[in-house]
Amino acid sequence: MNSNGLRDQIAGVGVAELAREYGTPLYAYDAEMIRRRCRDLAAWDTVRFAQKACSNLAVLDLIRRAGVLVDAVSTGEIHRALAAGYTAHADRAADPTGLPPAHPIVYTADIFDRESLDAVAKLGIHVNCGSSDMLEQLAERVPGASVTLRVNPGFGHGHSQKTNTGGEGSKHGIWHEEIPDVLRRAEWAGLCVTGLHMHIGSGTDLAHLAEVAGALERVALEIGRSLTTISAGGGLPVPYKPGEVHADLSGYFTLWDATRRKLEQTFGHRIRLEIEPGRYLTAESGFLVTEVRAIKKQGGRKYTLVDAGFNTLARPVLYGAYHPMSLCPADDAAAQQLEDVAVGGPLCESGDIFTQTDGGFVATRALPRAQVGDYLVIEIAGAYGFVMASNYNSKPLPAEVLLDGGKARLVRKRQTPEDLVRGETV
Repeated sequence: MNSNGLRDQIAGVGVAELAREYGTPLYAYDAEMIRRRCRDLAAWDTVRFAQKACSNLAVLDLIRRAGVLVDAVSTGEIHRALAAGYTAHADRAADPTGLPPAHPIVYTADIFDRESLDAVAKLGIHVNCGSSDMLEQLAERVPGASVTLRVNPGFGHGHSQKTNTGGEGSKHGIWHEEIPDVLRRAEWAGLCVTGLHMHIGSGTDLAHLAEVAGALERVALEIGRSLTTISAGGGLPVPYKPGEVHADLSGYFTLWDATRRKLEQTFGHRIRLEIEPGRYLTAESGFLVTEVRAIKKQGGRKYTLVDAGFNTLARPVLYGAYHPMSLCPADDAAAQQLEDVAVGGPLCESGDIFTQTDGGFVATRALPRAQVGDYLVIEIAGAYGFVMASNYNSKPLPAEVLLDGGKARLVRKRQTPEDLVRGETV
């Protein structure tokens, strides 16, 4: 995007060309940006992608080829990981670093539904347990299994209260004060606790994320020498708004590496250090291409209405999330004049506004003057974008394309009207 809010290309491919070829709304992902973000975290022993952020098979395959492992939070995500080329079991060959082997897929949840319990038992998937009831349910099906505990440290933080995953207001994880009792239950059930995981929220800042290291160290000492893996969780911030910058990842790793080393000295063996990013790996790679279909005034406010709605990208209506936007004029007549507009979609809902603040208040954005037929590009949409899309108002799900080496490849077809009613009966 240039300084006047215009954009004619995404990763070397023309925006108008993409719209003509694949229709709108359309999700497009920059493959090289994903690879770059994977490389950013190379210092960690294991980078484990929280695929709930962006679970397209082509994206998962790209991330797998970059050496990143995967987290699954449902039976469907387990099967997605397998379809993208991940294996259920770790390679038990000796690691030249002396570290314990990493599990290619980890199932993380606060409950087992019946299908997920069947899947992890049948496939031998390692489990990150967020409740003590999961331990006994797993032990009945997989006696002697090793497990990871997801612990709620008693505090949390996030870009929205809805993305805060720690403290009393969060359902996630085993409450830190219950660890002694949970360890007794695990021992009674014949399970071995080999991993410890903490995650306090998504989109938080490094100062709050750093507090987790001390909390994890205290719980690790309660668990003892059976521990072979610790996970710093995810939540790495991404700069969405002007003036925001990328976090000091080197300093963050140094902090966690020091925690790991202290535990290694105490336990007398190597410990694998994991991080579990979601949005960090894919957010900046994603672009939602939409077409301007109407421009109208409501009193003193001007609205630009596009063919994508919160059925396509839900983050603004859920969290008041901010996404950068740019315009691609359809006729190559680049509009230079900026104007303040509210951007909304086609849904029969007053909340179908992309420029809103937390609480649902309509805001405006300074954008180049648009005409019907121009393309609006909603940026940094590669995390919690398509994966949260729906068929609300019986709208088909959009297509997805992967952009690599200046070429576009269709990686999900647009839904058809026939797809919308498939499986239904009168």
